[in-house]
Amino acid sequence: MVVVEGGDSPATEKLELFLSIGLDRRTAENALVNPKVTSNLVAVIEEAGVKGSSKTIGNLLYTVATKYPTNALLHRPVLIKYIISSKMKNSAQLDAALSFLSSVGSDSFDFKNFEEVSGVGVEVSIEEIKSTIEAVLEENMKSILELRYHINVGNLCGQVRKRHPWADAKLIKELIENNLPPILGEKTDADKEPMKKKKGKPVKFEDKTEAIVASSLLSEEEENPFSIFPNPEENIKVHTEIFFSDGNIWRAYNTKERLEQHLKATGGKVFTRFPPEPNGYLHIGHAKALYIDFGLAREKDGVCYIRFDDTNPVAERMEYIEHIKEIIEWMGWKPFKVTYTSDYFDHLYELAVELIKMGLAYVDHQTPEEIKEYREKMINSPWRDRPIEESLKLFDEMKRGMIEEGKATLRLKQDMQNNNKNMCDLIAYRIKFSTHPKAGDKWHIYPSYDYSHCIVDSLENITHSLCSLEFEIRRPSYYWLLLVLGLYQPHVWEYSRLNVSNTVMSKRKLNRLVTEKWVDSWDDPRLMTLAGLRRRGVSSTSINAFIRGVGITRSDNSMISLDRLDYHIREELNKTAPRTMVVLHPLKVIITNLDKESILYLDARMWPHAPPDDASSYYKVPFTRVVYIESSDFRLKDSKDYYGLAPGKSVLLKYAFPIRCTEVIYGENLDTFVEVHAEYEPVKETKPKGVLHWVAEPSPGAEPLKVEVRLFEKLFLSENPSELEDWLGDLNPHSKEIINDAYAVPSLAGASIGDKFQFERLGYFAVDLDLTDKKLVFNRTVTLRDSFSKGGSSKPVK
Repeated sequence: MVVVEGGDSPATEKLELFLSIGLDRRTAENALVNPKVTSNLVAVIEEAGVKGSSKTIGNLLYTVATKYPTNALLHRPVLIKYIISSKMKNSAQLDAALSFLSSVGSDSFDFKNFEEVSGVGVEVSIEEIKSTIEAVLEENMKSILELRYHINVGNLCGQVRKRHPWADAKLIKELIENNLPPILGEKTDADKEPMKKKKGKPVKFEDKTEAIVASSLLSEEEENPFSIFPNPEENIKVHTEIFFSDGNIWRAYNTKERLEQHLKATGGKVFTRFPPEPNGYLHIGHAKALYIDFGLAREKDGVCYIRFDDTNPVAERMEYIEHIKEIIEWMGWKPFKVTYTSDYFDHLYELAVELIKMGLAYVDHQTPEEIKEYREKMINSPWRDRPIEESLKLFDEMKRGMIEEGKATLRLKQDMQNNNKNMCDLIAYRIKFSTHPKAGDKWHIYPSYDYSHCIVDSLENITHSLCSLEFEIRRPSYYWLLLVLGLYQPHVWEYSRLNVSNTVMSKRKLNRLVTEKWVDSWDDPRLMTLAGLRRRGVSSTSINAFIRGVGITRSDNSMISLDRLDYHIREELNKTAPRTMVVLHPLKVIITNLDKESILYLDARMWPHAPPDDASSYYKVPFTRVVYIESSDFRLKDSKDYYGLAPGKSVLLKYAFPIRCTEVIYGENLDTFVEVHAEYEPVKETKPKGVLHWVAEPSPGAEPLKVEVRLFEKLFLSENPSELEDWLGDLNPHSKEIINDAYAVPSLAGASIGDKFQFERLGYFAVDLDLTDKKLVFNRTVTLRDSFSKGGSSKPVK
């Protein structure tokens, strides 16, 4: 709130002016807080020529001051005349008028069309409104009687306004609320209690899987997250305002002619692009960008490019380019075209020369440290005003490799006194004597991201340029460059980055982890790279489901728990992974009452949810005199909460028989045991409470199938290691455990790379790339919900 002191101050005069048009004091005082709103509102009142007005007219004038499209300022006086003459009476008519004017921009327009679109002259009587409300209430009577006073009145209002778009919204709401008591009677205590919401308030760190399950009542945006984006033909509104230190304001928008040229080139389709820099492997944060870029194009029946931002030859490799193309296809996305910023190097160079000729770029010799210092002090470079011909000559010498690396750059002549450092003469070109992975040694100068990105977006007719929120501050420079070059302007929209707990997603940090051997490779299953997730056994379907569940909003920048991703992985694998049995830490159990030469082939279920009579849902497991159970499934002392085997106690071997421990063979002392003797019950009369998985010798005296199993935990101990100065010191020393001598049932012998299974009571596992003819290698993808690894022997798991 603004506190106005002194009766004759300018602020006091403006406050009185705002109150005179019927604004309430709070709205008037809040308007004074924002200089832009203040300036616009004063101008609107002056254009209206009113010294006093009704509250209705005053509120409409305030809306014009705060929402009027700046690309149609020429027509504002016309709109104001409609308001003060009461031809335009309510916010619905005004909103329609503003939308119409934003689409025509500064062009002339048909007044008859304008009045039809805006509902000018349409009169809706109170009797008509009452009649429609009566019909809407009757149509929704079942919901009204069920929800009573918790009924969504806004939804009812919307149904009425669909039939009478120019009726007074406040009057509709008031009449609906007045009609409810005669139907429902007085409010009960239950009516007065707030209705419990299905969704909790966002928290900084998510740590409960329950938060994953979405509400059954989804908003339109949740049902279709791409509904928030405008259509290509609507890209005529002001994108952004560029503020300069001298008080000038540039408003970025497409002219009608430029937009028509763009729509002709694209056929009116949505064009998006996914623009990775080929300096590393893609990670799960890129999965969100892929989902948004490709997802929007698919939703709108458009197309999406892959465009490699290959402007830094020092860090880029063909290995990364090929991997990125392959992993995007694996993620389920098919590009319209694969392009490279380097495809446009000639055109970008020509435009840079034009900027120099226009006096909007210059060759600079400041060091990076000097550039930083001068930006902080808002001081112009000593070479900023050098003659145009001199800059043209030097830029040509830069191109031909005649100037040393680091001795010159081409900078844009923007606004060194701007509070936005991204408008302080950004670097457009720098010298790099490095071989480019695609262009070879043709170039000695390379464009910066800030220079090339917006131009190539325009050249490729991108309709929606989508990027994460840290690029929002670059918006003014993006549009500045397109404005001065007279190029088509895409619609820019930023979304919140994906932050996942217990990992890092900075390419610089990931590169250190790989190159310094903290992890095995870019596809190490502990990394959140897409290659690492795939190797761990995670599908692209699970990743995309996780991304959709997280959403694509601008606001929620919370840390997402890894448990949320695990939820989606389990949901899929529960339906797609066949069950099997593996024992990680085998303890030998001899069934003393089974003949040494006996082999019983029992049915075990691969698919527990299949019909019992479906023969394909079973596999055979041998049951012999020697079986192996998990060593943690045996204790010398029993307890009530323990479901494993103990001396004198019975357990059920799943798919087989109950066994009872009859003898323990100890090791070097009474605290260690090496073998257990037991008897089995062929008739299964006992019903033990514990159910164990097991693996038997496939034939008498033959060792079971030996496999290697790799167990992975979170790579970092902290939820947000990136914020730690010593982030490498936070690495989890137990993030990887290799078990070389696990035993598996014989049916697993034919498993291939990428095959996925549920090891009963242990979790979901996938066959690793290190598979050989001599040894199977499995990676744990994710634990079960009722995780065996956390509590030793567990209750029976269905």
